[in-house]
Amino acid sequence: MFLHKHPYKPFIQDNTTKLIVGTLPPPRFSTGELLEKDVNFCYGSYYNSLWLFIDEIHQLGLRYDNSQEAIDERKAFLIANKIGVCDIVESAKREKIDASDLGMKDIILRDVVGYLKQFPNINTLLFTGGNSKNGPEYFFRRHLKTYDKKLDLVSNEIPRVHEFNLDGRPIKTVSLTSGSGAANISISRLPLYKQLKARNPKFNTFDFRVLQYREFF
Repeated sequence: MFLHKHPYKPFIQDNTTKLIVGTLPPPRFSTGELLEKDVNFCYGSYYNSLWLFIDEIHQLGLRYDNSQEAIDERKAFLIANKIGVCDIVESAKREKIDASDLGMKDIILRDVVGYLKQFPNINTLLFTGGNSKNGPEYFFRRHLKTYDKKLDLVSNEIPRVHEFNLDGRPIKTVSLTSGSGAANISISRLPLYKQLKARNPKFNTFDFRVLQYREFF
């Protein structure tokens, strides 16, 4: 049984307003066996694509390698845009060493609500996935129950938007389409994607995510 520990502490500044919330990076980030284009930082997997979307939206010209410069570029972007990262899973056990959310067992969650209380400027949580089992929204809903709170639906359009109240402070949650390749099949079935694809046959799932993420990044 492989103990999959999160390799990074939450990245949050005093003036952070938005918080990216995922689950765990691939196990190679915990074991230090990075690929050539991986960056040793939050969402550093080249195949997760989150930074590729952000790079495309802002035309940052980011590096994709194991260098400190690549890490510093991403930190600078987050700080400048008041965005933080706090994945909700601290650790999990796996029988198979892969990045599957469904493969996680004996899961220990981070106290995300505790961080929200510690950093009162945060008003938005950006989930890198929806409410499917062991996804970030799924775990956050479970986490909220320990505080006797729940998410209230604001918009059922994709990306779905919810809201909850924390000590008189409204906090919005946005369930973005996952950046993993496994989400491509579900994207291809969406009516909006089919409509955009019909207008432009070159439109693809990467373009769809960039279009969606642009509003929030």
